[in-house]
Amino acid sequence: MSQKKVLVGGAGGFIGGHLVRRLKSEGFWVRGVDIKKHEFTESSADEFIQADLRDPQVVKAVVDGIDDVYQLAADMGGAGYIFTGEHDANVMHNSATINLNVVEYGREAGVKRFFYSSSACIYPAYNQEDPDNPKCSEDSAYPAAPDSEYGWEKLFSERLYLSYMRNYGLHVRVARFHNIFGPEGTWRGGREKSPAAMCRKVATTPEGGSIEVWGDGKQTRSFLYVDECVEAIRRMMDGPFEGPLNIGSEEMVSINQLAKLVMDIAGKPLAIKNVPGPLGVRGRNSDNHLIREKLQWEPSQPLRTGLEKTYAWIADQVQKVQAEEGELAAKA
Repeated sequence: MSQKKVLVGGAGGFIGGHLVRRLKSEGFWVRGVDIKKHEFTESSADEFIQADLRDPQVVKAVVDGIDDVYQLAADMGGAGYIFTGEHDANVMHNSATINLNVVEYGREAGVKRFFYSSSACIYPAYNQEDPDNPKCSEDSAYPAAPDSEYGWEKLFSERLYLSYMRNYGLHVRVARFHNIFGPEGTWRGGREKSPAAMCRKVATTPEGGSIEVWGDGKQTRSFLYVDECVEAIRRMMDGPFEGPLNIGSEEMVSINQLAKLVMDIAGKPLAIKNVPGPLGVRGRNSDNHLIREKLQWEPSQPLRTGLEKTYAWIADQVQKVQAEEGELAAKA
């Protein structure tokens, strides 16, 4: 039996990098594609192609000979990137173009199976106004009213892949990610997610200082450690349910609670200064009823466990950057 060949779009990104490593450990031949190389680690892919999936000629080339596609490539970032409104046109155009190319040229090339990574941002804002009782069950997506253009593009692309499944008989799996975090992810620069931002702020703030938290800090979210996200992806790809399916944790915390948890892990009590900033919805939490039913499995790792690993990694990154800056200053 020949070795199955898979393509990971977005292999130079956070989740994509972890997914490539997992697929390699299972014996797949992996081609990774991304517009950039991974910032923090050398790719484990058998072949890594640095190229732009918005280009049809690139997509036609990289899907050739591929059995399965894992499509994670997108123009995305944390609240500081998605919710300002300043990047909406790029977010919609870039991500939609990638997905239109991948599913069409993948179909033409005879790709058998597609995994598409959607987002919890597709859920209606009107169901997420109460921070203590958000509604994010898979069947609550319509009537549609995502809180951002990022969410609208994700919803469009969900429908795109599922329509190709209906019309062309493709094997498609659609998952909605809920705030995935962990080591080897963006931790500074404006595109980082809340857990990474909190870890960075705590790691770089002297004891007795304060960190800034956007809004009143009472907005709620759940966060899923990357290893469990990858486990769910693999189980879903091999399972019978096409989705959409939530991949997230049901352990909901406020953003202030998240900040205090990171402080506790660091052993560094700091003050919280709540300041104006881009927020998104007031409350969001994964509803895992369907994943339990369809996969007979659900994420179970406590938030603290994943944050301990993530904080240790980010604190190490901070030390490296500070050491490099110190060396440059000494030479100046």
